[in-house]
Amino acid sequence: MGLPDNFLWGGATAANQVEGGVLEGGRGLANIDVLPCGPDRKKIAAGTMKMLEWQDDYFYPAKRSIDMYHRYMEDIKLFAEMGFKVYRMSLSWSRIFPNGDDQEPNEAGLAFYEEIFKELRKYNIEPLVTIAHFDVPLHLIKEYGSWRNRKMIDFYARYAETVLKRYKGLVNYWLTINEINILLHQPFVGGGIVFEEGENHEEVKYQAAHHQLVASAIATKLAHEIDPKNQVGCMLAGGNHYPYTCRPEDYKEAIDRDREGYFFIDVQARGKYPNYALKKFEREGLNIVNEPEDVEALASAPVDFVSFSYYSSRTVSAHSEDYEQTTGNVFATIKNPNLASSEWGWQIDPMGLRNALNQMYDRYQKPLFIVENGLGAVDQPDENGFVDDEYRIDYLRQHIEAFTDAVEIDGIELLGYTTWGCVDLVAASTGQMSKRYGFIHVDCDDEGNGTLERTKKKSFYWYKKVIETNGEDLTSENLAIPEKQAVG
Repeated sequence: MGLPDNFLWGGATAANQVEGGVLEGGRGLANIDVLPCGPDRKKIAAGTMKMLEWQDDYFYPAKRSIDMYHRYMEDIKLFAEMGFKVYRMSLSWSRIFPNGDDQEPNEAGLAFYEEIFKELRKYNIEPLVTIAHFDVPLHLIKEYGSWRNRKMIDFYARYAETVLKRYKGLVNYWLTINEINILLHQPFVGGGIVFEEGENHEEVKYQAAHHQLVASAIATKLAHEIDPKNQVGCMLAGGNHYPYTCRPEDYKEAIDRDREGYFFIDVQARGKYPNYALKKFEREGLNIVNEPEDVEALASAPVDFVSFSYYSSRTVSAHSEDYEQTTGNVFATIKNPNLASSEWGWQIDPMGLRNALNQMYDRYQKPLFIVENGLGAVDQPDENGFVDDEYRIDYLRQHIEAFTDAVEIDGIELLGYTTWGCVDLVAASTGQMSKRYGFIHVDCDDEGNGTLERTKKKSFYWYKKVIETNGEDLTSENLAIPEKQAVG
């Protein structure tokens, strides 16, 4: 049967990983801007080490990133050459509201994104826009404690209403908060949370999560009111948990770990807290303030579709200390002996993508959208700057085959597929440029050195053919590759 003719093929990036220009155009600083490379990155990301100012002895990759702030026209032209139907991107909250609690938005920031959307529309590329992608204005963290504070709901709602009105007619697909469950694992990245001494970390995280969920529901309702054409999705850092053995307690552990992420989507898709979450709060003595108006807000605006990232499955046991752990990913997981691993220790499981699609579709009965999937790898350009990344093609091919089976055989309703890092960018987990995902190589190293010249990789020409054939031709032979040289 094949994929539907209107299937949305494309790629994805995030503002804080590609834009740079952090002090230009009236932009304020955000949490990711002060997240450095190096051994302290994990502690800062986890909210256990406070760093809310730039320090001279650290390197901050978000400062320049790949400078899409100045080069977006060049990059969009390359996306169009590949045939993108959709481009997933995010807005920088602090570019539009530099402090986050400003009464009026920054016009220069609004105009910047308007020009990007017009450029995309020129090439008939549909923008898929994340309102908050690991992005909290630094002032809101310093002044209010970020998402632990109820005032954040109103600040986010003002921001969302501003962009929904400004970009009416230019953007029809929205995501409210990126990988919302990352808040539980990297609280500073996912919500700008820095823990204070003596705090109950679990209570702070789930109270912050509650505020994010209410804010997301308000934004979803606003989107539908401002333009009935708007389609709004939630976004999960996805990947099912396998029990390491068939012991019943391992199977139960897998269910519990799946629920840890699905908790957020259960609320966003169904409009209310699931009973297992309420029992968790009760059992662990977590005092989560949930006002009557919050209950009403959550119920009033379930999302239209469910989007998610998928990089790997996870393996768990009730006796995890007995088994070897993987070295990669933000989710602690047992090494699955049946799977290969990437150079960063992320286990490669294409069938896991099909499993995840089935589980989520069975659970929510809403359209799904794969908005991140890709392989972080070290690329070695040849003397002409060309990257023969057959390993990336092989990874993506297997995952495309898996989701195509989910559509054709299992009957999953899938809106589209945007590969992560369609152009090389700063890796969120490590801050490295050497962990490359893109179809387009960017001349920049882990210390920020390089010309930023863009070069088409072999995967660029392969993905172009994939889109042209709507996923029917996934082979990498006989690609129409012209002279192997830089294009920018």
